[in-house]
Amino acid sequence: MRVGVIFLVSALAVCGPAVGDEQHLAGDALRKAVAGKTVSLETPLGGLPINFRHNGTMHAKTADLAYYTGSTQDRGVWWVVANKLCQRWNTWLGGKAYCFTLRQEGRNVQWTRNDGLTGVATIRR
Repeated sequence: MRVGVIFLVSALAVCGPAVGDEQHLAGDALRKAVAGKTVSLETPLGGLPINFRHNGTMHAKTADLAYYTGSTQDRGVWWVVANKLCQRWNTWLGGKAYCFTLRQEGRNVQWTRNDGLTGVATIRR
């Protein structure tokens, strides 16, 4: 269970399948969608707001998931390559890098991780 929840935490930010005007985020549009923003990942056990800084670093803090992640907060790096948003936490998820494709509708995002895991998030300013 712990590993599954940590996978959810790592999976960047996104929502269930979007309906209507859906946009696949790629390249500069992908970078602009998250840089300087907070992506709030929803999990069955609580929320995880991930702050994506313009300089390619990220930070998240959550008391709700500390039991499963091993700590209340972590830092890491993010980058865009091959039209995917990639990230690597310093300690969460064993420091392993994961990449995501994102589809956006308004502030909601559906993500799919490179291992097939999917989820939903909201992008906030």
